[in-house]
Amino acid sequence: MPLHRLASVTMGVPNVDDTLAYYTEFGLTPTSDGWLSTTEGGEQLRIVAAPTRRLLELSVGVDDLDDIDRIHHELVSKGFLAQRHGDEVTAHEPVADLRATVRVLPRLNQQRVEPTPYNGPGRIERYGRAPGVMRDYAIKPHKLGHAVLGSTDYVATCRFFVDGLGFKISDHIKGHGSFLRCSQDHHNILVMNSPVTYLHHTSWQVDDIDDVGRGAAAMLEGNPERHVWGLGRHHAGSNFFWYLKDPAGNFSEYYSDMDCIPDDALWTPEDLEGARGLFNWGPPPPPSFLAPEDLAAMMTGAHSTN
Repeated sequence: MPLHRLASVTMGVPNVDDTLAYYTEFGLTPTSDGWLSTTEGGEQLRIVAAPTRRLLELSVGVDDLDDIDRIHHELVSKGFLAQRHGDEVTAHEPVADLRATVRVLPRLNQQRVEPTPYNGPGRIERYGRAPGVMRDYAIKPHKLGHAVLGSTDYVATCRFFVDGLGFKISDHIKGHGSFLRCSQDHHNILVMNSPVTYLHHTSWQVDDIDDVGRGAAAMLEGNPERHVWGLGRHHAGSNFFWYLKDPAGNFSEYYSDMDCIPDDALWTPEDLEGARGLFNWGPPPPPSFLAPEDLAAMMTGAHSTN
């Protein structure tokens, strides 16, 4: 597919400094121009002031100017506001009030991390102590994996991503949302049905399940209130996960082992129902994961500005 990566997201929050400090501790590296970087994806998170927590903007990479021309044509023909300038096109999604920029970018070719050896029945891959318990370095996410947003009309918002920008559908949470991809990862965007527009979470790739656990343990040391949900494994995408909460109320996820869908692979989207729409194993999600505690306040704020 011509789309090849979710390059960056911009989140709006009412408490920029506290949220910036959180994601720095989470393992992202601040840059001089206000962005936060991953080790391989570059500048991938920008945090700006907003009355409520929201996904304000995202950027997506494509291969060449022909892709830009085609996407601009599709956006305009579908009735979306879009502007072409230079090597990029910007468009506005009206339901979530979201700005999307598609630009020509080099593909992200990640450095190979050798598989972590794990022993199993009749299979000895390592001797001595496990590598995972010997690690003493801080977690530094490799890249931004995906973002999840709530939309008051998720079907319309999905239409913007799929029909306008060219995302592909991976799976559906039947009647509640859709997993969409702009790369070989199972999903880069999940749009969920919601009574108000907001940013649910961002997700960040680490090496393996050991680093998912190590990262969460470090963030929770002295701050147990940050815990949201984990450790577990999703069904859609199959990735290991652990969710934490930032000072603005957004969730942040360490993940590893995401399903990969090559361009030439046959893939049939499924309608996932019940628990499978959320996870395969692990503790059940807390009620606040599905209905964040500040949802009512965000709804009140949304109504007061209309």
